[in-house]
Amino acid sequence: MADPPPPRFAVLEHSWNGVHWDFLLQRDGALRTWALDGIPSLGVERLARPLADHRLLYLDYEGPIPGGRGSVRRVDGGEYEELEWGEARIRVRLRGRQLVGEALLTRRPRDEADDPEEPYWKISLGKFD
Repeated sequence: MADPPPPRFAVLEHSWNGVHWDFLLQRDGALRTWALDGIPSLGVERLARPLADHRLLYLDYEGPIPGGRGSVRRVDGGEYEELEWGEARIRVRLRGRQLVGEALLTRRPRDEADDPEEPYWKISLGKFD
């Protein structure tokens, strides 16, 4: 019996009321999704606002979003390996066209945020233990 294909990820530039980037990780038949204020970059920590899970079609989709919610352009994508997946820490190894290496998503304690509406996840690229 063949092993299932590795899970996939994508980064989409989402133009809607400004621009943000959606970081999507395939898991359990859906895409776990975070909105970022910029493209993930080595050594740059970005805030990551959790969004509702997205449909798998967004791994490859580019174009208008139904309901007048702007449009998306695929910036990168590929496969990833899950290294750790917990309630407050997610670590994966990305194998994309541009993003290659480890990505770490960490949930910040709510009391670290000055504004309760501020995103409470952050994403970093690099090597993590």
